[in-house]
Amino acid sequence: MAENTDLSLVQDIIRAAGGHAASLGELTERHPAADIARVLVDEICSRSPAPVNEEPVLVEFVVRTPGEGLSHWLRAVQGAPVRAVPRGEEFVAMRIEYELADLVRELFGPFREHSAGVRGTTLFPYAGDDAADKIGPYFLAAQQATATVLAGCTSAKPDLNELTSRYLTPKWGSLHWFTPHYDRHFGPYRNEEVRVLEIGIGGYKHPEWGGGSLRMWKHYFHRGLIHGLDIVDKSHADEQRITTVIGDQNDPDRLAEIAREYGPFDIVIDDGSHINEHVRTSFHALFPHVRNGGLYVIEDLWTAYWPGFGGNEDPERSGGTSLGLLKSLIDSLQHEELPPAQGRTAGYADRHVTGLHVYHNLAFIEKGSNAEGGIPPWIPRDFDSLVAASSGGAA
Repeated sequence: MAENTDLSLVQDIIRAAGGHAASLGELTERHPAADIARVLVDEICSRSPAPVNEEPVLVEFVVRTPGEGLSHWLRAVQGAPVRAVPRGEEFVAMRIEYELADLVRELFGPFREHSAGVRGTTLFPYAGDDAADKIGPYFLAAQQATATVLAGCTSAKPDLNELTSRYLTPKWGSLHWFTPHYDRHFGPYRNEEVRVLEIGIGGYKHPEWGGGSLRMWKHYFHRGLIHGLDIVDKSHADEQRITTVIGDQNDPDRLAEIAREYGPFDIVIDDGSHINEHVRTSFHALFPHVRNGGLYVIEDLWTAYWPGFGGNEDPERSGGTSLGLLKSLIDSLQHEELPPAQGRTAGYADRHVTGLHVYHNLAFIEKGSNAEGGIPPWIPRDFDSLVAASSGGAA
C-alpha cells in the first residue's frame, strides 16, 4: 500500500464511484478533498504507460472541487514512470483539469465507452530563451507527455495482452498463452469490487524482483483490491490497492489466517511453487474462502508430469498431482449421480464445485452451490427399461 494511504479511503472512493451522484457528494463530506485527490493522482501515475518523450515535461493536473482547485505536477520523461513531483522551476507544458466527481467516476466507476466532455486542457507555449530552436521538439514532447497522462485517466478497458507486456509477466507471448482465457473468464468481474489473491509474486528470492502480475491485475480490475502471497518478503511491490503477505502455500493454517484477514476472495490464482503437493494443499485450504460465484485458477499444470515437482510421467498414476485433483473434481461435479452403493459422503468440493474449464497448462474452477439434485430414483437405470418406460411399457 502506498505510503500514508488509508485503505478504507480507497474503498470508500471505489464504492462512491459506482453509486449515485449523491454518493460522491457524501464522499467529500467524509474525507478531505485533498486526500481524495492524492489517491486519484496516485492511481493515474500507476496506470499511465511508459512515457516516450525525450524532453522532460511537467503536466499540471488540477482536481477541482466547488471551493478550490487542487494542483499536482506530473513529470513525464522517457526511461522513467510518470510520477508526482514538487512544483519546481521546470516549464509546465499542459494543464489538465477534472472535476473531482468526474475523475472519481472515470477512474473507479463502471467502464464507460465515452471519454469526451469530462476534462479541460490548456496548452502553454514554450517561452525559454532558446524557443526558436526548441519549440518544435518541445511541442511534440508536450503532446506525447499529455497523451501518456491522459491514458492513465481513461476508463476504457485495457487490453490484457498489452498489460502483460507492460508489466513484464510471462502470461502471454513468452512461456505461456494464458491471457485470452483470462479475458474470457475474468471479463464478467471487471466492473466489480473484486478481491484477488495471487499465490506467487515472482522474482524468486531477489528482494526487488517480482510483482508484475499484481500490477497487471490492479490495472485490469480497476475497482479491485489485489493481494499477493509469497514465501519471501515482497513488500517492495506494495502500493495503492496492492498488498503483499508472507506465507507458505503448503501451510493450511497460514492460508486460513490470510483468508480470514483479507477474504473472502472473488478470485484466487495459484502461480506459486507449482509443486503438486503445494497446489493441492492450497486448493483445499483456500477454496472454502472463495465466494460463491467466484473462481479458483491453477497455472502451470505441466508439473503434474515432472517427478521433480512431485508429478508422475504416467498419466494413469496422476492421483496425487494437480491434474489428479482436477480429474477428481469431475467426479465432484457429478457426485449426485453416483450410485448409492458407492457409499460416498459429499465433501466440500462435491457441494461447491459448479464448473471446470481446463486449457493447456491452465484451469479455472467455478465456485457455487452444486445441489441441483441428481436424476430422480424413479428414472430407470438401464437402457432397455428406460426405452420401455418411455413407450408406455410396449414391447
